[in-house]
Amino acid sequence: MQQETATTFENQFEEEVYQGLTAFPKHLSSKYFYDEIGDKLFQEIMHMPEYYLTDAEFQIFENHKDDICNAFAGGGQPFNLIELGAGDGKKTKILLRHLSENDIDFTYEPIDISQNVLDGLENSLQKELPKVKVETWQGTYFEALEKINASDGTRKVILFLGSNMGNLLHPQAIAFLKHVQELMQDGDLFFVGLDQKKHPQVILDAYNDPAGITSAFNKNVLTRINRELEADFYVDDFLHWEVYDPESGTAKSYLVSKKEQTVSVKKLGLRIAFAPWETIHTEISQKYDDTTVAWMAEQSGLEVMAQFSDAGDQFKNYLFTKKKN
Repeated sequence: MQQETATTFENQFEEEVYQGLTAFPKHLSSKYFYDEIGDKLFQEIMHMPEYYLTDAEFQIFENHKDDICNAFAGGGQPFNLIELGAGDGKKTKILLRHLSENDIDFTYEPIDISQNVLDGLENSLQKELPKVKVETWQGTYFEALEKINASDGTRKVILFLGSNMGNLLHPQAIAFLKHVQELMQDGDLFFVGLDQKKHPQVILDAYNDPAGITSAFNKNVLTRINRELEADFYVDDFLHWEVYDPESGTAKSYLVSKKEQTVSVKKLGLRIAFAPWETIHTEISQKYDDTTVAWMAEQSGLEVMAQFSDAGDQFKNYLFTKKKN
């Protein structure tokens, strides 16, 4: 049970925290793991030996950049290389460099909600790859894609890397793919990173490492609520717990209350009661196989044109095209 005295919100963070902590079961979005501290923790996660995803996608780009870039270039006509959630662009730069060195005519158009991220990426590209034409777009994925469609009829190659789609359950992922498909023209391509089903322990270790870095990353959402919403979560009273269902391919992260406790969120006028071992669901990380990917493509009006894997088949990048009627 919780006491509620505030119903107006200054921003989306306040609204989603309010809704998540007053729901049953409780939940918080993994997107709020990320702030200055969370960004550093995620950088540490990407360097953990247990976290195979980043290295696997780097390996794909290094080993298959010729085939990937040839597919992007198509018939040699200019194209826009659009990246959803570009971040620092480290992996993408492998492809950008290869395209630039082979004098392929393209414009790189990264989309990100953070203007600071885009400014940093543009500055780094000016230094490292000055020949690459860059046009940044600040905003949500679909807002930016709609603007690009309205302003430019050039063929599009859309990137969605790093298993970001794994944060969506299948119905949500299909809705996302459909939306992208509706913004694609004939000849456009959609290049997506999807983590593969594998030994369950490998997946559990990647999201619950012995050093506790992923635990700190998940708990950072509570630290943010304490700082930004004047709450009094005692983070050590919550256990980070990871589960994986090999049948569905769904990994889930939880913060579990170790005892009966009440937490105050002063800025939202909330007092939240937790029973012993009550959970806050924080993250989904979906794993895939070729059969599931083909089914999702069929449901979304897309078809798989090609796929690229690392040496251990732990991760794949799929190249989709709009299905012909």
